Amino acid sequence: MKMKVLVLALCGSMMVLDLSAQSSFMENQRGYPRVINAIREKEDTLKKQFQAAHLTWPAKQIYMRSFKYDSQLEVWVRNNLHEPFKLFKTYKICALSGSLGPKRIEGDYQVPEGFYYINQFNPKSVYHMSLGLNYPNMSDQLLSDSAKPGSGIYIHGSCITVGCIPVQNSQIEELYLLASYARNLGQDFIPVHIFPIRFNVEKSREYLQKISKEDKEYQSFTTRLKDVFDYFETHKKIPLISVNRKGEYEML
Repeated sequence: MKMKVLVLALCGSMMVLDLSAQSSFMENQRGYPRVINAIREKEDTLKKQFQAAHLTWPAKQIYMRSFKYDSQLEVWVRNNLHEPFKLFKTYKICALSGSLGPKRIEGDYQVPEGFYYINQFNPKSVYHMSLGLNYPNMSDQLLSDSAKPGSGIYIHGSCITVGCIPVQNSQIEELYLLASYARNLGQDFIPVHIFPIRFNVEKSREYLQKISKEDKEYQSFTTRLKDVFDYFETHKKIPLISVNRKGEYEML
């Protein structure tokens, strides 16, 4: 029997919160000075960028894709389950620790690779603002060190990292607002997929092939990640993904 990671199974759907929960989330966020400042400094610009891209503000659903080697973080948006995602913006990841390959033990300085979701909003982060990811997920729990798999993986500001996804402070403010409004409108699970490379970029593919040439296990792992990347590139929708008994990702 396959074991399914809840967030992965929900990537193609959206859990709607009750109205009181929806209203209280943003009300709570507005209680923090950095959020208020981000709204004042960024919201009008974001609205204009959405309008220029023929998108509806605010997006009801967002999806983030991160590419380690290419140092990019994409934000895709849509407003209902039946429409494809549309690319809103690509952000520059400004620092990287570790190398290509998944995170497998605490202190390895690796950025995880795989399929995650945002499980924490921290407007008081020491890295300005941060969005926490649910590492270790079920795959990580099966494949990583059982005693010390590591934890505390974030998308955050301040442009420093020991295994997270860092951006500039002005960029995390935008990302934080985009995620907050989507969460406020009912997107309880905001997927974040972390890929080693852009699989459609030749230079990136060549680099991955070079470093994984003697590592059959990593080749198999990245092939499964590529399957999800390819599906999204074709359909602009996120496939359902499960985790089998070996901890391997499988598209349903």
